Amino acid sequence: MAYNWQQKDWPHFQYDLTDVEDVLLAFAEKTGLASGLLKGLPEDMQTEAIIDMMVSEAIKTSEIEGEYLSRKDVMSSIRKNLGVGGAIAQVSDKRAEGAGALMIDVRNSFPEPLSQKKLFDWHVMIMTGSRGIKAGAWRTHVEPMQVVSGPIGKEKVHFEAPPSEQVPKEMMRFIKWFNATGPGGKEEIKKPLVRAAVAHLYFETIHPFEDGNGRIGRALSEKALSQGIGRPVLLSLSQTVEAQRKEYYAALQRGQQDNEITDWVTWFVNLGLAAQIQAEEQVEFTLRKTKFFDRWKDVLNERQLHVLQRMLEEGPKGFKGGMNAKKYVAITGTSKATATRDLQDLVEKGVFIPAGGGRSTRYEVKL
Repeated sequence: MAYNWQQKDWPHFQYDLTDVEDVLLAFAEKTGLASGLLKGLPEDMQTEAIIDMMVSEAIKTSEIEGEYLSRKDVMSSIRKNLGVGGAIAQVSDKRAEGAGALMIDVRNSFPEPLSQKKLFDWHVMIMTGSRGIKAGAWRTHVEPMQVVSGPIGKEKVHFEAPPSEQVPKEMMRFIKWFNATGPGGKEEIKKPLVRAAVAHLYFETIHPFEDGNGRIGRALSEKALSQGIGRPVLLSLSQTVEAQRKEYYAALQRGQQDNEITDWVTWFVNLGLAAQIQAEEQVEFTLRKTKFFDRWKDVLNERQLHVLQRMLEEGPKGFKGGMNAKKYVAITGTSKATATRDLQDLVEKGVFIPAGGGRSTRYEVKL
């Protein structure tokens, strides 16, 4: 079977929304609810909720591609770009610096029409710190751009993108399509989540860059959603995708077989709703976290507060596997005896819930 881009009707996508009308309605409602929750928070808490969301997106969009970034560096990069407190003077990982810069630019530039320059700028950002990749340019290599798996000699080709020589023409047409389907465009797609789904599949099919296509494709989905709702969208698509990575690649592969893409749109729309529900939970968590620290800031010592802050940066459940004496020592630089006393004090005050026993004792935050 020929890939979608090899077929006569490329890139005239067709899809049926009958089975997802309720999901699209729920997404619109949840988007409004999340926005209302955010606006109901004090300004500093709004900023924290937005930063938490951008950090999650930056980290997870990189993890999907097998690149693991320091949360501390990503957080610092975003804070520095936003001009808010809490940033360290120097981000040690240049990749994290680029990922943070991308999050800020996607958010700030969402109303602007898409352009080749914008895509090249994004590519330069995510390739910061990478070697051997020509950043800010379409791919030009002669060999096929393939998505493969399996050991050398037994590779399985899941998809082959258009040849490099076709990329400039294909991307010119894609950029024109993206702008024409936006709000007020001649070919406007009125459902933001549907436009985001089609844009992602369309871009990933062309696969215009040597590397980084997935991250830019998800950024384009975010841009489409933000344009559709008229403000920066408050969710992390990548956090939801990363949790369903296998299903994501399978759905994408199926979508690249034909230009009738109902199956892909249905999958992506449900993904978007899940991401918006998760965002709502994240805003509520930010509120709970703020109240939590207001309660304990004058009761706990600086070591304890630092550990709690570090744990809750990871989300409502804190560190995977919980806190233990060894992690406490590593974070605070204190002695094991002091760590043990601090941990026991946190349990006695009701801040920590212990689990296990003996050397395997771990602690969860009672938020």
